[in-house]
Parts: sequence; structure tokens; C-alpha cells
Amino acid sequence: MIQIRDRLVTFAPPKQATYLIGDFTDWDERPLLIAEPLTLEFPQGAYVEYAFLDADMSPVPDSTNSEKPANPWYDYHRCFTLPGNRFMTPPHPTTLRGKLSRHVLNPRALAGQRTYYVYEPLISPTATVFVHNGEAYCARLHFHEIVESLIEQKAIQPVRLVMLEPQDRKQDYWFNERYEAFFLEEVRPEIGDRYGKTLEEAQWGASLGGMVSIWLAWRNPHLFPKVASQSGCFTADPQGGNYYHDREWLTEQLAHASHYPLRFFLQTGQIEWLLAPNRRFAAMLAEKGYTHSYQEFPSGHNWATWEQGLVPGLLYLFGADMYHD
Repeated sequence: MIQIRDRLVTFAPPKQATYLIGDFTDWDERPLLIAEPLTLEFPQGAYVEYAFLDADMSPVPDSTNSEKPANPWYDYHRCFTLPGNRFMTPPHPTTLRGKLSRHVLNPRALAGQRTYYVYEPLISPTATVFVHNGEAYCARLHFHEIVESLIEQKAIQPVRLVMLEPQDRKQDYWFNERYEAFFLEEVRPEIGDRYGKTLEEAQWGASLGGMVSIWLAWRNPHLFPKVASQSGCFTADPQGGNYYHDREWLTEQLAHASHYPLRFFLQTGQIEWLLAPNRRFAAMLAEKGYTHSYQEFPSGHNWATWEQGLVPGLLYLFGADMYHD
């Protein structure tokens, strides 16, 4: 059970509940013992996802709250929204006029098949955006519909989406040079052959997908001058493997590297472990003189947060009035 008083939320544990977890505990990374009601303070207008666990770390559903996230990590997760929340539903077209296609690729550089989805707008695209964690962006957030709506409004230039799904996110995205070779030598040429080339290409992703987007753009700035990272997992080290506690290797590399002609859009939640690393990455970009936009939302490491960043990111990177910026 939860009770909300402005920014204060009191969690009353169900019977058999031992732990409280959520965005605010990095889920099961830092569970809170909860033997009696516990009151926590959140940012104004916050959107929060949470769950209860028993002593064996098994879920204990909160039967008093029927509100489930639109795109939950697990079915037993619940959510709430505090007064003053300003989340907006992104625009969607009444009817999708562009074409959405599914393709399967058998990589030479990697084991196993890879699936990707391509959204091709009716108007000939001027930019191709390669989206990591692509299936979720397609099926959960309907990224292609939002793109089409903004194109129809003439708010952004015509954009093609290539939404690529990994086989194993950590294995594919963790500074994997074989994944880079697969992407550069197999994915890009296939897209060019099937759909044609565009004037620009860009990277986009969330969490580890956000990190690998920046890594690929940094290593190939002549190919990908624009990149969007949502809750980028900057706590990652090629010699490490713990995305909660690794040093911020990529931030260090860009801080000491030459300045490249890159434009960044960064977004993160204020209730997640990646808030401070993202702030430090944005500060590094400012110190290095990179063109960038950094935004925070009162929410956590989830698809609700990332949905809020789609329109701002598209407008910043591909806005009709910024095409020659």
C-alpha cells in the first residue's frame, strides 16, 4: 500500500514483504528492508516504479495498487505518479503511411541471427538513425510513429529508422569490436543496398544501447556526427563488467581525446544510479566545447523516462530549423 502527500510517499509493506525495491534502489542492487511503513521523498511530479519482495527475494504483489507501468520490466512491478507530473504523450499519426519492415541478418562477425526493423517515411529520408535495443523502441515506444508524426508536422527532416535488436545486450554492446565490425561492414552496407544512402547517419540507444551509440559515434565521427543517449550506461569499463560499479571509462576517453565534430543529445532520470555519471558526462562535453543538449526527468531507468526523451531528442538532432546547424 502507498500513501502520497505531495513529494512524500509512504510504503506500507504487504504481508510477507521483507524488501522494497524500485527505481530509487537500482531495483535489487540496493533493496530496502521494510518491516513497517517507510516514507521516502521524491522529486516534484515524479513518476516511480517499485515492487515488494519476500525474504527469498521473490515478488510479493501490492494488491492495493492496480497501476502497472505501461512497459514494465516485470509483471509484478507497480507505479505511481506524484502531483505536478508534466509527462506528455508523444504524438502519433492516425494512420501509419510510411513502411515498417522486419529483416533477419546472419552475421559473419557474430554468432547467431540478428533482427532489425526499418521505418521508411513516405518522403525520401535525409537521415538514417540506427537505433540499438531496436525491438523495444519499435514495439514498446512505437518510435517510428512518433517520427512520422513529427515529419507530417514538418517539425523534423525526413528520418529513416533502423531499429537493430541484439542477441545479448551486454555481450554485443560492451565495447565489442566484433559488434562494431558487424555494424559497419554488414548492417550499414545492407541498409544502403536495400534502401539507399542518406546525407546523414546517426546513433540512438538507451542504457547500454546509449553507451554503445556514443562509443560507435566517437570511434567513427566521420560516419555518425549525431548521437542520442538515453540513460547512457557510462559506468562501464572494457576491463570490467559491472555496470553498477565500473569506472566511467568512456567519459575519461572523450575527456582526453581530440575534439570531434559530434552533436549529442543526452537524457536521464533523476531516480536512477546513472544520474551522476550522466551529469559528469554532460559536464565533460561542456568543458570540451561539444554541441549538446542534456535533459533530466523526474523518473527512473525505464521506458516511461525514455519515451519522454524521444520528441526532444528528435527536435534537437533533426529539427527542420537545425538541419544546417
